[in-house]
Amino acid sequence: MRWRTGFSAVLLAAGLWQLGGAGWLLVKAHLAQYLVSNAWEERIRTGVRAKPWPWADTWPVARLRLPGEKALTVLSGSSGQALAFGPGLVEGSWLPGQGGEPRTTVIAAHRDTHFGSLAQLKPGTPIALQDSSGRWRSFRVVGARVVDSDREQLPIMAGPGLLLVTCYPFKAVDAGGPLRYLVYAEPLPGELAIRL
Repeated sequence: MRWRTGFSAVLLAAGLWQLGGAGWLLVKAHLAQYLVSNAWEERIRTGVRAKPWPWADTWPVARLRLPGEKALTVLSGSSGQALAFGPGLVEGSWLPGQGGEPRTTVIAAHRDTHFGSLAQLKPGTPIALQDSSGRWRSFRVVGARVVDSDREQLPIMAGPGLLLVTCYPFKAVDAGGPLRYLVYAEPLPGELAIRL
């Protein structure tokens, strides 16, 4: 009888340990979003690149607004570490307002978090991208398609445009396949008035 009580106590302690770990992960995720957003606001206010926390290997570079969604802070790089906290600007990609010859801006994110609604973007849908000066730039979705990343490169254009990339299919149980869902948007003239 005594061993049952001890065994029950061990099981209870293990369950509490697991719940505590899951709760701590959730708290860290919300805190990280707050810190990332603050770092972006500091970048706009001061013009100086700001990391969300001192040991971060990424920093905010833009803010992306998809219809019906809250604005997403875009981080530098598309490594797994960066994408855990938000969409990432693919290495070697161009940002509007950055200077130099305009090219396609490529932003990647996970299909089951930040880019979960990408499939709902239809041709003609407006998208907004805020640069580090605080200026919002307007884009309009032209189309979407699925590509096999083992066989095809990302279609980066010589002119300005926006390419949003996520894994495909959206409801897949096993992650990490070669298929990618691409949404291409063309720039629109002028600035977009947007309330956040």
